[in-house]
Amino acid sequence: MAISETISGAGVPARNGRDVFFAVGIVIILAVLFLPIPAFLIDVGLAFSIAISVLILMVALWIQRPLDFSSFPTILLIATMLRLSLNIATTRMILSHGNEGTHAAGYVISGFSNLVMSGDFVIGLIVFLILIVVNFIVITKGATRIAEVGARFTLDAIPGKQMSIDADLSAGMIDDKTAQLRRRELEEESSFFGSMDGASKFVRGDAIAGLMITAINIVGGIAIGYFRHDMGMGEAADVFIKLSVGDGLVTQIPALIVSLAAGLLVSKGGTRGSADQAVFGQLGAYPRALYVAAGLLFLLSLVPGLPMLPFLSLAVAMAALGYFIPMQHKRRMAEVDAEREQVKADKVEEEKNSVKASLATAEIELLIGKQLSTRLLATHQELAFRMSKMRKKFATQYGFVVPEVRMTDDFSIPPKSYQIKVHGTVVAEYQMRVGEIMVLLGSRDLPDIPGEEVREPAFGMRAFSVLDSFAEDLKREQFTFADNMSVLLTHLSEVIRNNLPQLLSYKDMKALLERQDPEYRKLADEICTSHITYPGLQAVLKLLLAERVSIRNLHLIIEAIAEISPHVRRTEQIVEHVRIRMAQQICGDLSEGGVLKVLRLGNRWDLAFHQSLKRDAKGEVREFDIDPRQLEEFGQEASKAIRTHLETGERFVIVTAPDARPYVRMIIERLFPTLPVLSHVEIAKGVELRVLGTVS
Repeated sequence: MAISETISGAGVPARNGRDVFFAVGIVIILAVLFLPIPAFLIDVGLAFSIAISVLILMVALWIQRPLDFSSFPTILLIATMLRLSLNIATTRMILSHGNEGTHAAGYVISGFSNLVMSGDFVIGLIVFLILIVVNFIVITKGATRIAEVGARFTLDAIPGKQMSIDADLSAGMIDDKTAQLRRRELEEESSFFGSMDGASKFVRGDAIAGLMITAINIVGGIAIGYFRHDMGMGEAADVFIKLSVGDGLVTQIPALIVSLAAGLLVSKGGTRGSADQAVFGQLGAYPRALYVAAGLLFLLSLVPGLPMLPFLSLAVAMAALGYFIPMQHKRRMAEVDAEREQVKADKVEEEKNSVKASLATAEIELLIGKQLSTRLLATHQELAFRMSKMRKKFATQYGFVVPEVRMTDDFSIPPKSYQIKVHGTVVAEYQMRVGEIMVLLGSRDLPDIPGEEVREPAFGMRAFSVLDSFAEDLKREQFTFADNMSVLLTHLSEVIRNNLPQLLSYKDMKALLERQDPEYRKLADEICTSHITYPGLQAVLKLLLAERVSIRNLHLIIEAIAEISPHVRRTEQIVEHVRIRMAQQICGDLSEGGVLKVLRLGNRWDLAFHQSLKRDAKGEVREFDIDPRQLEEFGQEASKAIRTHLETGERFVIVTAPDARPYVRMIIERLFPTLPVLSHVEIAKGVELRVLGTVS
């Protein structure tokens, strides 16, 4: 790795004199080409060549990806020059002192010749030729082809990868620093595979040079021994062939190791991880393949004439691997999941205790007092379940998912009380009578049971609180009653319903648009880029929800906005047009049994509201100007008429003129927030009307 670090650090001043040491090493390699060196130094050089080759192979095995060894082409050139210079030095030594015996060129060559050839130069020559064939035809040729194809495809893919980086940067998925790192990695990848394509030619040339040098050593050595040193032809052939083949073996073995390293490096491709992880991880990832291989080996062990022990041993080993590998994989995945959960829990705990966490507020929060929390402690799970069902009901009814309700035990509020917060602000609170049930009276008289008259928190209805032990008596008298949890959930539900506009966030609105069909997403993009904005579209949805009009048919709302938005800009005018287009849905949601009960404004108030609307030159309503005394009188008359019908438990709507509807609604909602106000044009065709009376 020191060599890799030195080479890859070109242009950066090396520390501790490594640049001088490296330059001196290159000069020594070049000097060996020309200067004679003693046999001892040749032994040192050959041993160093073998060590460097093994080091290169080990690094190629353990790197995570090919680019981690980007200096390999340079190292390969230096290693090749080192072997060739040593080859020339040994050739000089063999031809000069070969007549002295097999130790003339050093003990490394002599040792390899005795070890591999077993004293017979014919065996050594055959082994040498086989190594040449393996290195030149098999490993080097395959590695060269892989490097060539890899370089071609890498260079062809550069424009597409560059465009992908630019697109990610433009979309905000990565920052400038990450984009620079990815571009630099792309440049290094293209340079590496291009260099590997050329560097593989070093290995091929090294193999050819080794074969030619060995042949020259054999022919030249025999000629020199026979003609100059008066050796017999047989004696000269025996000595010089042993020396030449030993020299070739010492040279080709490191060359074969480096060729294997090059093949491993270019064949990794896009595989990440060290070679052992890639090979064993993928071979062992399919236990059924191991079982099939084990079965085949077991059958081969039963074939007559074949040795049973090797095949049977391998069959047992593969079957054991097929059994243990899935167990180990499950254990490893469990450890990874546990570690991931621990990291997530630590992160949540850290965020919970951080300063930022104290700034974050829940969209909906339910704070429960100490005594009330203790009372509901056994039913917390049921409370959470019923809240989940309530959210599903809201999603079905109004067309979007309201945020989750965060429950918190708060000992700072009265012990029997609860508070409901929306975006961190208390919007409702109530002191519960713990252990009692609430009888809903309506217009009925008080039951003949000890208790206290109270007001129901959600709708302000008359109620009577009694001990829950009187539940059976109330059932016999056919009274409607609710326990503490039902009262709390009903109140929470009504608070959420009254705050639907505040709970529809911009993110929720975008999520609703993403769930639409592609045609409607495109239509929404068109109207939000040319006529209104996305916040403007959100404002339209908020105004609809403020009057409890469901936005579940969002595609119809988008169509209606697309019709009117080119002509008007005011959000209120757009909402009125959308309501007309959604008349069928509105009337269907407000009717009972197909009958819509209505309370009309009298002619007097229709005329009064019409005269109070001030218009501009285009006829559009500019302002609403009504006499305060007249407004107060309308409120009194409307309250009297509305309360008469509310006390009977009827569900009805108020109907008025289209241009006055927003202003009538503005007045009515301050007196009766949940009472719908429709215009005449919002009454859908085919709806049966039942007029309850008039406000007059």
